[in-house]
Amino acid sequence: MVKKKISAIIACYRDGPAVPIMYERLSAVFKKLGCDYEIIFVNDASPDNTYEELLKITTRDKKVIAVNHSRNFGSQSAFTSGMRISGSDAVVLLDGDLQDPPELIEKFYEKWLQGYDVVYGVRVKRETTLFMRITYKIFYRIFRTLSYVDVPLDAGDFALLDKKVVRVLNDLPEKNRFLRGLRAWVGFKQTGVDYVRPERMFGRTTNSLLKNLDWARKAIFSFSYAPLDFIVWLALITVGISFLLIIYQVLARLLLPGFTPTGFTTLIVLILFIGGIQLLCLGIIGSYLAHIYDEVKHRPPYVVKNFLNYPPNSRDPEEKNNG
Repeated sequence: MVKKKISAIIACYRDGPAVPIMYERLSAVFKKLGCDYEIIFVNDASPDNTYEELLKITTRDKKVIAVNHSRNFGSQSAFTSGMRISGSDAVVLLDGDLQDPPELIEKFYEKWLQGYDVVYGVRVKRETTLFMRITYKIFYRIFRTLSYVDVPLDAGDFALLDKKVVRVLNDLPEKNRFLRGLRAWVGFKQTGVDYVRPERMFGRTTNSLLKNLDWARKAIFSFSYAPLDFIVWLALITVGISFLLIIYQVLARLLLPGFTPTGFTTLIVLILFIGGIQLLCLGIIGSYLAHIYDEVKHRPPYVVKNFLNYPPNSRDPEEKNNG
């Protein structure tokens, strides 16, 4: 029986101290499973000692591949970079800060052998502040309500993907990638595995409230037309209210002239109200236009600076440098 091969793809940014621990824990898991494997670290231009740590590991272990980006392109591009050089039967996506426990891969592997094409981790609990736990819960529920695809609740990028799913994701031409949304969009047989997401082991998180809000905005505008529908309904409601106010104004002038609102205050309030609605609508349309503009430029989602232990079965390195 031919052994199954799995690629672990780790997106690294400011994760230098965690790299050796991630390597040891992943190696132990794969050896326990008895499968063939490779470990792909994607160094997304981390400013710490991530490159030096990867150089040490790749020198002594040829099963470890390091992809070094020319600058920071974000975790979604890092995962894409790793998936495009993987030649395995399945890949596992993990964040480099050890908040995605490698030991959970055993349960992913069992579900995969049962016939599931996608096995994702479901964060039943987060070891973080109450505020962040609440905001993440709210985001996933709003996103699921607004999205035109059935996105699992509380499921991040941590997942095992069969090679046929990886092939489809690699062939998608879009550059603004929200992988957990694309993962739901492609379909196939999927299931979740519950786990508790621990705190970051080293350093401070690179996320902030503003970054998370921007992340949420991109996700919603990538997988929802609800904001555009909101503009239509807002316009209809505004027109309806305006029509009723016109009728009220005419009747009040005729029947109750002494109680009819007069002066510049009413006019200014109405102008500011309508102006605010117009700016809100323009902001929504502008976000969609920005997405379109990014796509039509056809820039690659990442640029590779160099490889350590370049996989021989992958595409040409020059092609890979262009994403």
